[in-house]
Parts: sequence; structure tokens; C-alpha cells
Amino acid sequence: MWFTIAQAAALALALAVLYRPLGDYMARVYTSTRDTKVERGLYRVMGVNPSAAQTWQAYARSVLAFSLIGVVLLYALQRLQAWLPLALGLPAVPPGLAFNTAASFVTNTNWQSYSGESTMGYFVQAAGLGVQNFASAAVGLAVSVALIRGLAARKVSTMGNFWVDLVRGVVRLLLPLSAIAAILLLAGGVVQNLNGFTDVTTLSGGVQSIPGGPVASQEAIKLLGTNGGGFFNANSAHPFENPTPLTNLFQCVLMLAIPFALTRTFGVMVGNKKQGYTILAVMAGLFLISLTALTLLEYAGAGTGPQAAGAALEGKEQRFGIGGSTLFGTTSTLTSTGAVNSMHDSFTALGGMLPLLNMMLGEVAPGGVGSGLYGMLVLAIITVFIAGLLVGRTPEYLGKKIGSREIKLASLYLLTVPTLILSFTALSFAIPGIRAEIESVSILNPGPHGFSEVLYAFTSAANNNGSAFAGLTANTPWLNTTLGIVMLLGRFLPILWVLALAGTLASQDRVPVTAGTLPTHKPQFSVLLGSITLVVTALTFFPVLVLGPLAEGLL
Repeated sequence: MWFTIAQAAALALALAVLYRPLGDYMARVYTSTRDTKVERGLYRVMGVNPSAAQTWQAYARSVLAFSLIGVVLLYALQRLQAWLPLALGLPAVPPGLAFNTAASFVTNTNWQSYSGESTMGYFVQAAGLGVQNFASAAVGLAVSVALIRGLAARKVSTMGNFWVDLVRGVVRLLLPLSAIAAILLLAGGVVQNLNGFTDVTTLSGGVQSIPGGPVASQEAIKLLGTNGGGFFNANSAHPFENPTPLTNLFQCVLMLAIPFALTRTFGVMVGNKKQGYTILAVMAGLFLISLTALTLLEYAGAGTGPQAAGAALEGKEQRFGIGGSTLFGTTSTLTSTGAVNSMHDSFTALGGMLPLLNMMLGEVAPGGVGSGLYGMLVLAIITVFIAGLLVGRTPEYLGKKIGSREIKLASLYLLTVPTLILSFTALSFAIPGIRAEIESVSILNPGPHGFSEVLYAFTSAANNNGSAFAGLTANTPWLNTTLGIVMLLGRFLPILWVLALAGTLASQDRVPVTAGTLPTHKPQFSVLLGSITLVVTALTFFPVLVLGPLAEGLL
């Protein structure tokens, strides 16, 4: 337990060191009026005028068009894999799986219904999946910056240029940081080569194929961009992806660095750093609560099997132990990363509920790259509105009035993902033929745990997380198709609501602060915001949790 506390303290220290310089740097990236030579060249190739600002409608069309092209190209790469270089002799990816994977990586979900080392060649891994790791993360950053601009602007109809935000996010932020991270991962023992499979003779005289690959370069952006797709089927439990407890801690730093630092960027760009600290406090508080609860539940080892074994170690890597597993699991499911270094399906019944709850929160503590911040800002707007109703104060946030249009858009944002999760989970069990297929083919463990596996899959897809309970065979026509649809809707419908909200906020002038204005930079607001985040989740998902992990935990 003490080693677990030491790991958490080291993680907090590393993030504290990175917070200010990284947050300030990102603010400069998105507010600079100068373009680098490389960026100007890219704009010429793309046919983009970097000085032309876009309305929220044009910004949204650009996001959708870019993402649609990404889905089509990634699907084509998978279907043409057998004819591509460095394919390692692997065949084309089947149509249903190719659609699911294309939707997954373009939406920053990185859900994998396949084994990476036996399905994807190096070219598709790098040119397809790797490129989308950068692109999807940059899209999330761009949308969050657009919302910040909407809050900071006064009576304007534009919110920047998506193509400029996209290029700057990749060229100035994600590429250089990923290069540094890849070098450090290499130094920690993560492999990086193009050797394919190497046959070796084992001590028993048998032959085993050892996979290689450009792992460190993929791993860096997988974590830094809160993507999560593993090069190998075992993801970050594989020793070639995550060799030691030190690399395990470093990977947690990579997942959390940008989402937490974005609160500093927010404070700088709106001209009030205290507002950024308020959002940071809520995110950090929710993270600490989740980590503490999951760690205590796993150390308690409730259940006949864990108590007979002396600890809940089934499905966990010995080199990480319980503490390293719960720290990584909390980090990945609260950041929309989806990477795993242990099998969440093997957690204790109530312990397995925590990663599920982390995603159901909307992944806002601190959430994915960009998506966590804009999700928390939407919750802040909801909180201001509720507080105004409770105490009779004017609902304003950062000088912007929160009227009917703003609250409708914020409500649509909050309702979209729960609707997707609950509807598609219900359909999977309500349609007789589909239910029979899921129960006979997909679910490993029947009963409440099997229900949790399906619920977890749709929760992961709708929130663009990508982690799995690991007890569900998802490579079936129904799950490949529906999970792909849920990923796309769970990504782009909320983005549309956020951009529309940014547009209506940008068109307003700032109202002066009066005695009736609710202060949103004080601890009281942080507590209220955190409480509303938890209450909204509890009221929405408590009934379905009763059918799954809570029922299992009480058996």
C-alpha cells in the first residue's frame, strides 16, 4: 500500500512540474499570430487561408469533413492491407472489423475487436492507426480551444480556423512531445524495430514466434493523445509496450499531462487563471476519489476467489501489482485513453464498477485531450444555471449570460452519450436473435457480470474511451456495427453541441460583474461543480448499474 501511495505522489509531483510550462505553451500555440515555415507549406498544400476565421458552422463542417475523409482512408488501408508494404503476410481486414476500427481510431476511441500483432501489418499500424492517433487528438484540442475562444470573445461571429488549430496541434505540440516520449520509452525498454516475427527455441524445445514492431513511436502518441490502441493484443500489459513499474508510471504521466495542463491554458486564454485552477481542483478531486476507492476495493479483495488466493491479483501483471494496476486503470478510464495494463474484467465486482463509473462521468477528470476540458466547461455552465435557480442569482459564466439557447445546447451535450449507452445496451438484450448471439458467442461470464461486459462495451464506445472488460468477444457483426455507430455518434454529436455553444457565447458581449453574479473561481463553486458531476451520473446510470456490477457485488 505504501508503494502505491508513493507512486501516486510521484505522479502528482510530475504533473505539478509540467502544469505551468505546458499549459502556458499550449496557450501560446493557439493564440500566436505567426505561422512557421512548415505550417505555411502545409496550408498551401491544403489550400487553406490561415488568416480566414470561421463561423461555428464552418468550423463544424471542417471537423466533420476531415473526420469523414479519415474514416474512408483508414477503412481503405485495412481492406487493401494484403497489397501494401510491410504487411507481414497478413490478409485484408474483414469489412465489419475494418469499419469498426476506422470509426474507432478516427473518433479517438481506439476500441480494438482484434489482436494487433496478428491482424495489422506495420504499414497499416503506422500510416493508418498512427496517423489517426495524431489527427483525432488534434481535433479534440481544436474543439476545446474553439469553446475557450467563445467564452473569451466579445460580440464576434467567428472562433478561429479549424485547419490552423489542427496543424498547430500536430506540428507544435503532439509531434515534438511524442518524439521526446518515444525516446524515453525506448530508454525504458519499449521495443522499436521493423523485424517482424522472430522464431526462437524455448527451454522446452518448442518454437515460439516473438513479435517486433515500431512500438515505442506508436506507444508515445497512443498515451499522449489519450488514444489507447495497443500495438499488441495485451496492450500496456505486454512487456514490449510497458516493461517496468517505471515505464508504467511514465505512461500515466503521458496520459494526464495535456488534459490537466489544458486547465492552465483555459485560464490564460480567458484572462483569469483562477478559473483554470477551479476546473483543475474539480478534476483532481474526482480523480483522487476514484483512485482511492478503486485501490481500496482491490486491496480488500472482496469475493471467494480473491480471499482464497490472499489478494485480487487475477488478471494483473506481477511487475505492477495491485497499486500499479489501479493507478493505470483509473488514469486510462478517466482520460478516454482506453489503454490497460490489467484486465478490468478480473477486478473485484465493485472494483470493476469504478472504471465503468469513470467513463460514465463523461471522462472529465481530467478527460481526453481536449474533450475532457470542453466536457467540464459544459458541466460548469449547467452548474451556474442550477446555482442561479437555487439562490436567485443571475446565471452567468465568465461574463456570458446563460440563457435558454445555451442551456438547451448544454443539456443536449449531457443527454447524448447516456442515450446512446442505454439504448444500444437495451437493444442488445431486447432483440431475441441478437441476445442469443451475444449470450452464446460474446459473453464469457453469464449473469450480472456478462451484462456488465456489454454495458462496459457501449459505455467505452460512446465515451470514446476504448478500454474493454476483456471478457467480451466483440468481433461479431452486431457489435462491430453498433459499436462503430455509437463511437461516431458519441464523438461528433457532442462536438456539434459544443461548437454551437461556442458560437452563441462568442456572439454575446460581456456583462459587468454585479452583486448578483455568482463567483465561479472560489472553492464553493468547485464543490458544487464536482457534486453536480457526480449527481448527474448517479441519477442517470444508477438503475443500470444495479443490474450489473452492484448486483454482482451483492451476490
